[in-house]
Formats: sequence, structure tokens, C-alpha cells
Amino acid sequence: MGTTNFDIVDCDALVTDALTIGGVAVPAANLDTLKHLTATYTEINNLCDMSDRIYNITVAGPTALSSTSDRETITLNRAAGTAVVLPAATGSGIIFDIIVGTTFTGEATIKVIGDDIMVGYAILGIDGGETCSFFATAATSDTITFTSTNTTGGIAGARVNLIDIAANTWAVTVISDAANTEATPFSATVTP
Repeated sequence: MGTTNFDIVDCDALVTDALTIGGVAVPAANLDTLKHLTATYTEINNLCDMSDRIYNITVAGPTALSSTSDRETITLNRAAGTAVVLPAATGSGIIFDIIVGTTFTGEATIKVIGDDIMVGYAILGIDGGETCSFFATAATSDTITFTSTNTTGGIAGARVNLIDIAANTWAVTVISDAANTEATPFSATVTP
């Protein structure tokens, strides 16, 4: 069996000058590719740290989200409405899980920045039955609006899932109960 010498540097990097596996020496160039197959301390900590997983928004805003809220549960708890702004989509895989904690009696929005768009759909429950309405995004959709009358959703328990899937593109799913005559929550209001 070969000898492997490892040194720990700054507690988050593993450095080796030679590695033998099954009697075969692994070239240094191949060792460099290992760094792309492993998680960093920050990545592991973000997935495992459960001490601060709820991000509660109770202000009018706008509240700008960032990668630090990746995979957090974001609650919207301001009945009078709130404004949320997404970071630029780059294809990073960031996921925002937004839940309406307090039914909106004022307008609430979730918007992209720049030239970003949203692709996806909304499913809204229809009053007085076990049916729903389905609304797809348009090619230029960049805003989700929950109206003060809840025609576009925004009732407590509503859920918005957003994933940064590509440069300038957020995948979106909205699931909510709605009131009155249901309407699409999607529009194009952001000016690059």
C-alpha cells in the first residue's frame, strides 16, 4: 500500500503532494479536479445549520434577498403588503421558499432585477369548490403581485418557490388559495 501525506491548511483545505490508490500513483493534475467534486465548509454549514432557517419579513420593503437566504423558509407577515426583490439570476441554483404567513390586505410583490424573467406557473384555488385556476408566465413575466383583494392569491399558507436556473431566469411555482375572480399574479413591471 502506498504512502499518503496530508496537511490540513486553515481547517478547510486538504493539501497533498502525492496520492497512491491501489498501488497506482494519482497525478497531481488529477488531484486538482477533486476540488470540484467536494463541498466547501460554507456549503456544508449552510445545509446543516438549522439554527436560523426562518427569515421573517414584516416590513414594507423593498427587502432584497441574497444567497445568504438560500434554502431558508422566508415568511411574509405584513398584512398591509410588502415588496421583495430577488438577486440577479446567474444559474447558481439558489432556492427561495416563500410562504405567506399573514393574508394580505394590501399589495405585495416579488420582483426580479435587470433583464431577468420568471418562467413557471401559478395554481390558485377557486372559491366554493374543489377546483383551481392555472396561470402560466408570459415570455416577459418578471413580477408576482398579490393584490389587496386576493384575486391573485396571497392568502395565509400561500407558497412561492423560486429557483435560479440560468442566467436571467428564475423558475417559479405559486400555489395559493384566492378570492373573488381569480387572476394571474404574473406581469412585467421591471424596467432594466
